[in-house]
Amino acid sequence: MPRLVPDGVFDAFGWCESDTLVWGRPCERILDSSTPIDGSDPARMVFVFHAPVDFLPRELAKLHAFGMGLTDEWALAPYAIDDATDELYARRVRPQDVLWLAADNLNALFWGLHDWSHFHNHGPFEERAWTELQCDVAALHWMWLNRETLGVDDTVWTRARHEVAALGRSRFGGDVPRQAEVALSWAST
Repeated sequence: MPRLVPDGVFDAFGWCESDTLVWGRPCERILDSSTPIDGSDPARMVFVFHAPVDFLPRELAKLHAFGMGLTDEWALAPYAIDDATDELYARRVRPQDVLWLAADNLNALFWGLHDWSHFHNHGPFEERAWTELQCDVAALHWMWLNRETLGVDDTVWTRARHEVAALGRSRFGGDVPRQAEVALSWAST
Protein backbone atom coordinates (compact mmCIF):
# COMPACT_ATOMS: atom_id res chain seq x y z
CA MET A 1 0.00 0.00 0.00
CA PRO A 2 1.23 3.49 -0.69
CA ARG A 3 1.55 5.94 2.16
CA LEU A 4 -1.70 7.89 2.42
CA VAL A 5 -0.72 9.97 5.42
CA PRO A 6 1.61 12.98 5.70
CA ASP A 7 5.35 12.58 6.18
CA GLY A 8 6.31 12.27 9.83
CA VAL A 9 3.33 10.14 10.87
CA PHE A 10 5.49 7.02 10.63
CA ASP A 11 9.22 7.12 11.22
CA ALA A 12 9.57 3.73 9.53
CA PHE A 13 6.71 3.28 7.08
CA GLY A 14 6.72 -0.26 5.75
CA TRP A 15 9.97 -1.12 7.56
CA CYS A 16 9.52 -4.72 6.47
CA GLU A 17 7.41 -6.39 3.82
CA SER A 18 4.08 -7.77 4.93
CA ASP A 19 3.62 -10.63 2.53
CA THR A 20 2.10 -13.35 4.70
CA LEU A 21 -0.34 -13.44 7.58
CA VAL A 22 -1.62 -16.82 8.65
CA TRP A 23 -5.25 -16.54 9.73
CA GLY A 24 -6.92 -19.21 11.81
CA ARG A 25 -10.57 -19.68 12.65
CA PRO A 26 -12.74 -22.60 13.67
CA CYS A 27 -12.85 -24.79 10.57
CA GLU A 28 -16.45 -25.79 11.15
CA ARG A 29 -17.70 -22.20 11.05
CA ILE A 30 -17.68 -19.53 8.42
CA LEU A 31 -16.59 -16.02 9.30
CA ASP A 32 -19.24 -14.35 11.46
CA SER A 33 -19.92 -11.24 9.38
CA SER A 34 -22.66 -9.86 11.65
CA THR A 35 -20.25 -8.03 13.96
CA PRO A 36 -20.06 -4.28 13.21
CA ILE A 37 -16.74 -2.50 12.81
CA ASP A 38 -17.41 0.26 15.29
CA GLY A 39 -14.24 0.73 17.30
CA SER A 40 -15.25 -1.60 20.11
CA ASP A 41 -12.80 -4.16 21.48
CA PRO A 42 -12.44 -7.04 19.03
CA ALA A 43 -13.85 -10.06 20.84
CA ARG A 44 -12.43 -13.46 19.87
CA MET A 45 -9.20 -12.12 18.32
CA VAL A 46 -5.62 -12.71 19.37
CA PHE A 47 -2.15 -12.94 17.83
CA VAL A 48 -0.78 -16.40 18.62
CA PHE A 49 2.97 -17.03 18.84
CA HIS A 50 4.30 -19.75 16.55
CA ALA A 51 7.90 -19.10 17.57
CA PRO A 52 9.42 -18.34 20.98
CA VAL A 53 9.19 -14.66 21.89
CA ASP A 54 10.48 -13.62 25.29
CA PHE A 55 10.39 -9.85 24.81
CA LEU A 56 6.61 -9.35 24.59
CA PRO A 57 3.84 -9.73 27.19
CA ARG A 58 1.89 -12.92 26.71
CA GLU A 59 -1.28 -14.67 27.82
CA LEU A 60 -2.85 -18.00 26.99
CA ALA A 61 -4.46 -17.76 23.54
CA LYS A 62 -7.50 -19.81 24.57
CA LEU A 63 -8.55 -16.99 26.92
CA HIS A 64 -9.23 -14.75 23.92
CA ALA A 65 -10.05 -16.98 20.94
CA PHE A 66 -12.73 -19.47 21.90
CA GLY A 67 -13.72 -22.61 20.06
CA MET A 68 -10.57 -22.77 17.96
CA GLY A 69 -8.98 -25.79 19.58
CA LEU A 70 -6.30 -23.69 21.26
CA THR A 71 -5.00 -25.31 24.42
CA ASP A 72 -1.62 -24.22 25.78
CA GLU A 73 -0.50 -21.84 23.01
CA TRP A 74 0.79 -18.44 24.05
CA ALA A 75 -0.43 -15.24 22.47
CA LEU A 76 0.46 -11.58 22.50
CA ALA A 77 -1.36 -10.00 25.44
CA PRO A 78 -4.14 -7.91 23.85
CA TYR A 79 -3.05 -4.80 25.74
CA ALA A 80 0.44 -5.08 24.18
CA ILE A 81 -0.22 -4.11 20.54
CA ASP A 82 1.81 -0.91 20.97
CA ASP A 83 4.58 -2.84 22.75
CA ALA A 84 4.69 -5.29 19.85
CA THR A 85 4.82 -2.47 17.31
CA ASP A 86 7.79 -0.93 19.12
CA GLU A 87 9.67 -4.11 20.02
CA LEU A 88 9.28 -5.92 16.69
CA TYR A 89 10.65 -2.82 14.98
CA ALA A 90 13.48 -2.27 17.50
CA ARG A 91 14.61 -5.88 17.22
CA ARG A 92 13.87 -6.15 13.48
CA VAL A 93 11.73 -9.24 14.03
CA ARG A 94 9.31 -9.69 11.15
CA PRO A 95 5.78 -10.15 12.52
CA GLN A 96 5.09 -13.10 10.21
CA ASP A 97 8.07 -14.93 11.71
CA VAL A 98 6.53 -15.06 15.18
CA LEU A 99 2.76 -14.41 14.98
CA TRP A 100 -0.42 -15.72 13.41
CA LEU A 101 -3.93 -14.31 13.80
CA ALA A 102 -6.84 -16.14 15.40
CA ALA A 103 -10.17 -14.43 14.65
CA ASP A 104 -13.64 -15.75 13.89
CA ASN A 105 -15.67 -12.62 13.13
CA LEU A 106 -15.50 -9.63 10.81
CA ASN A 107 -14.78 -7.04 13.51
CA ALA A 108 -12.00 -9.20 14.99
CA LEU A 109 -10.50 -9.88 11.56
CA PHE A 110 -10.58 -6.19 10.61
CA TRP A 111 -8.82 -5.16 13.86
CA GLY A 112 -6.32 -7.99 13.49
CA LEU A 113 -5.44 -6.74 10.02
CA HIS A 114 -5.37 -3.15 11.32
CA ASP A 115 -2.93 -4.16 14.08
CA TRP A 116 -0.90 -6.17 11.56
CA SER A 117 -0.42 -2.91 9.66
CA HIS A 118 0.74 -1.21 12.89
CA PHE A 119 3.39 -3.91 13.32
CA HIS A 120 4.88 -3.05 9.90
CA ASN A 121 4.75 0.75 10.20
CA HIS A 122 6.55 2.12 13.22
CA GLY A 123 5.88 5.66 14.32
CA PRO A 124 5.64 8.01 17.27
CA PHE A 125 1.81 7.70 17.42
CA GLU A 126 1.49 11.45 17.86
CA GLU A 127 -0.91 11.90 14.93
CA ARG A 128 -3.45 9.31 16.08
CA ALA A 129 -6.15 9.95 13.48
CA TRP A 130 -3.62 9.76 10.64
CA THR A 131 -1.91 6.66 12.03
CA GLU A 132 -5.23 4.88 12.42
CA LEU A 133 -6.38 5.98 8.96
CA GLN A 134 -3.39 4.34 7.25
CA CYS A 135 -3.91 1.13 9.21
CA ASP A 136 -7.68 1.16 8.54
CA VAL A 137 -7.19 1.48 4.79
CA ALA A 138 -4.49 -1.22 4.79
CA ALA A 139 -6.88 -3.58 6.62
CA LEU A 140 -9.67 -2.83 4.15
CA HIS A 141 -7.30 -3.34 1.24
CA TRP A 142 -6.27 -6.80 2.52
CA MET A 143 -9.93 -7.69 3.10
CA TRP A 144 -10.75 -6.63 -0.47
CA LEU A 145 -7.92 -8.68 -1.95
CA ASN A 146 -9.02 -11.75 0.04
CA ARG A 147 -12.79 -11.26 0.07
CA GLU A 148 -13.52 -14.57 -1.70
CA THR A 149 -11.37 -16.55 0.74
CA LEU A 150 -13.01 -14.70 3.63
CA GLY A 151 -16.51 -15.33 2.29
CA VAL A 152 -17.31 -11.60 2.32
CA ASP A 153 -20.08 -10.85 -0.16
CA ASP A 154 -20.87 -7.45 -1.69
CA THR A 155 -23.41 -6.55 0.99
CA VAL A 156 -21.01 -7.26 3.85
CA TRP A 157 -18.15 -5.53 2.02
CA THR A 158 -20.20 -2.37 1.45
CA ARG A 159 -21.33 -2.28 5.07
CA ALA A 160 -17.77 -2.80 6.35
CA ARG A 161 -16.36 -0.01 4.16
CA HIS A 162 -19.00 2.44 5.35
CA GLU A 163 -18.43 1.51 9.00
CA VAL A 164 -14.66 1.95 8.69
CA ALA A 165 -15.05 5.28 6.87
CA ALA A 166 -17.43 6.57 9.57
CA LEU A 167 -15.00 5.49 12.27
CA GLY A 168 -12.14 7.25 10.45
CA ARG A 169 -14.10 10.47 10.07
CA SER A 170 -15.01 10.43 13.76
CA ARG A 171 -11.32 10.34 14.71
CA PHE A 172 -10.72 13.64 12.92
CA GLY A 173 -13.76 15.23 14.54
CA GLY A 174 -15.51 17.89 12.51
CA ASP A 175 -12.40 18.87 10.53
CA VAL A 176 -11.39 16.06 8.16
CA PRO A 177 -8.34 17.15 6.11
CA ARG A 178 -8.69 16.83 2.33
CA GLN A 179 -5.95 14.17 2.12
CA ALA A 180 -7.81 12.08 4.71
CA GLU A 181 -11.14 12.58 2.97
CA VAL A 182 -9.72 11.15 -0.26
CA ALA A 183 -8.70 7.94 1.53
CA LEU A 184 -11.99 7.78 3.44
CA SER A 185 -13.95 8.32 0.22
CA TRP A 186 -12.22 5.30 -1.32
CA ALA A 187 -13.18 3.29 1.72
CA SER A 188 -16.86 4.20 1.50
CA THR A 189 -17.53 4.08 -2.28
